[in-house]
Amino acid sequence: MHNTSAALLGLAPLTAALEAMPEGVAVFDADWTIRYINPAGAALVERRASELVGRNIWVALPEVGGTIFHGFLLHARSIGTRVTWQGYYAPAGRWISATAVVVDDLLQVYFHDSSDQFTERPDVAGPLEDAGDQRADADRDRLRFLAEVSEAMITTLDTGESAGQLAELAVRRLCDWAVVALVGEHGEPGEEAWAHRDQARRVDLDTYLRGRLRDAGDDAAMVDALLSGAPVQVTTIDEDLIQTSLPTDEVRAAWRRLDLSSCTIVPLRARGETFGALAMMNSGSRAPLTEMEIATAVEVARRGALALDNARLYGRQLKVAETLQLSMLSPPQQPDHVQIAVRYQPAASNVHVGGDWYDSFQQPDGATLLVIGDVVGHNVDAAAAMGQIRSILRGIAYDRTESPARVLRRVDQVLAGLQIGSMATALIARIEQTPEQARRGLRTLQWSSAGHLPPVLLRPDAGVQVLDTAPERLLGVNATETRSDHSAELRPGDTVVFYTDGLVEHGRTGIDEGVERLTHTLGELQGLPLEELCDQVLGRIVIGRTDDDIAVLAVRCHPQNAG
Repeated sequence: MHNTSAALLGLAPLTAALEAMPEGVAVFDADWTIRYINPAGAALVERRASELVGRNIWVALPEVGGTIFHGFLLHARSIGTRVTWQGYYAPAGRWISATAVVVDDLLQVYFHDSSDQFTERPDVAGPLEDAGDQRADADRDRLRFLAEVSEAMITTLDTGESAGQLAELAVRRLCDWAVVALVGEHGEPGEEAWAHRDQARRVDLDTYLRGRLRDAGDDAAMVDALLSGAPVQVTTIDEDLIQTSLPTDEVRAAWRRLDLSSCTIVPLRARGETFGALAMMNSGSRAPLTEMEIATAVEVARRGALALDNARLYGRQLKVAETLQLSMLSPPQQPDHVQIAVRYQPAASNVHVGGDWYDSFQQPDGATLLVIGDVVGHNVDAAAAMGQIRSILRGIAYDRTESPARVLRRVDQVLAGLQIGSMATALIARIEQTPEQARRGLRTLQWSSAGHLPPVLLRPDAGVQVLDTAPERLLGVNATETRSDHSAELRPGDTVVFYTDGLVEHGRTGIDEGVERLTHTLGELQGLPLEELCDQVLGRIVIGRTDDDIAVLAVRCHPQNAG
């Protein structure tokens, strides 16, 4: 024993005895630092004691990670009582018998080489090599299962899907049926998922878990596991206690068919927080989980909890991003006799937020201004830049009555003057009406485009027309060049659709082909109410996951009363 370690542990008088012991002795603190290991213990893991003391076990002995011995240590730390284990330690190619107990928050482990025991065991037929191969195969099988858990749990960032995946993995190897119960953000019951090994019993499981009463006093073991952070096993089921949670004959009958005989609950804990539990149930004559199975379950829960916590963190990011996005995409104003509809669909892979935006408001002279734009980029930085550009454009457009081209020109100057380095496409449209046009029910659409896709005009009697114009530079590229205005006459019943490139490029379609697909789709939807038209456009074009966010702004002119 090293003097420093002995002093820290207060074991100086026992140094000679521990050093001379043929059995390995190791002591770990709560952070898995190796506070002490004697020479025999270091030799069993094929290291020198000086290489191990003071280091984290998972760093000093990385080969232990993921082994069944790893699961044993985690189980021993969490269960709080003395536990034993015997198994094949593959990194050193030997059988090990170990006993562990927690004393004053220190995990004490005593272990020795037990390879010679297998030649004398009456239940082992054949030489030591055969027994070793059998046990090694069992350990390799456990490792394969744990690797499968890790691989399966990283396939989704949806909390509900992750919980369901964990339940399915548990029933595949550890129990007859399983429930994953999560705690909500504020301590309330959260999402639940469950699975049954027997497909024929899954209906009964659904009936019981959906129909049972919560807070009926039958969840004491679950509460104990959540509060203690340690596995809890119930080997005798109190049916009278369960009955209080069964409100109907149908639920009671489903419960009886499930034939619960034992239950083991392992907390789900990651990053210092317990946020749920994995409950594993056995039915009928199947025995409760053994200590080795509990050790495996602890490791399964550890890996599952990390994946679930990642999904929870991702969900929080989505909520924050969605709140940010919605705060910048305000509902459009609805001028007299002009209907405006908007849609925003986030990219599936970019944290629910991006650089696309729309806007609509009335200018001081009563004209309606419409804006649609797309900041270069597809992440939170693009969303932040979008917020800046949108606010600048909104303030400039409302400040005075000007043509769309003049508004874009002034935005260019502000972006350059404030040294905002972001670039964006944008299209500003102004719907105005003179007294003479009002008498005839007509309006003028005037627009200017900063590198944005052309609007599409639907006329009830003339089909679909793309209002294409010569391309002009993006916002933020050059503050000195002039910009151009364009105009078209709008009649009652006309609809104008503005959109971003995520719509036309969906499915890795080229822009020209995408615009053609959009016009064809709009032609088929001619005559639908405006809101339904927007829904149908997205429903027909946007199929599956989206790689880019999508914004749509549609305007329809309604007839006006004479005078």
